[in-house]
Amino acid sequence: MIYLASGSPRRRELLDQIGIAHTVLRVDVDETPGPQEAPELYVERLALAKARTGWAASTQDRPVMGADTTLAFHGEILGKPLDREDFLTTFAQLSGQTHTVLSAVALVCDDREATRLSVSRVRFRTIARDEAERYWESGEPADKAGGYAIQGRAAAFVEHLEGSYSGVMGLPLFETSALLRQFGISRP
Repeated sequence: MIYLASGSPRRRELLDQIGIAHTVLRVDVDETPGPQEAPELYVERLALAKARTGWAASTQDRPVMGADTTLAFHGEILGKPLDREDFLTTFAQLSGQTHTVLSAVALVCDDREATRLSVSRVRFRTIARDEAERYWESGEPADKAGGYAIQGRAAAFVEHLEGSYSGVMGLPLFETSALLRQFGISRP
């Protein structure tokens, strides 16, 4: 049994999928990127900050897992859309292009902490503006890194995926399992 320092329903579903019992801890962490911070360092820093914050808020009787997912396009971090126009601008950039999805997972317990990083590449087909507008109106893009959920309607935009499907969803299960084994946590 672990604590999950995330309110993401996708992360809960993915942990359930691999049989990891968990209790959710909601944490609040500043997600502002540092000046010139590389996307890989940013996502690992946030995953670890969430796990550390969760550890400090927990009863410290079991490990705390934190995770974060972000998109990078031409080395720039693409966060959650601020509003409709921000989303449409992002989708216009991603249309017909390949972007990188970085998903980090961290575990903290007592004086131990570790992180793992998953790097995936996703190529979208060309997406017409009216398609992007309809997708925005569905409500799905809000509060999602890069403004899309690969497991939802946006799957129709994905021409090619190289890497971890679960990582693009928000919790890379290969890296998560390796991290759990490192901490002596076995799956049933």
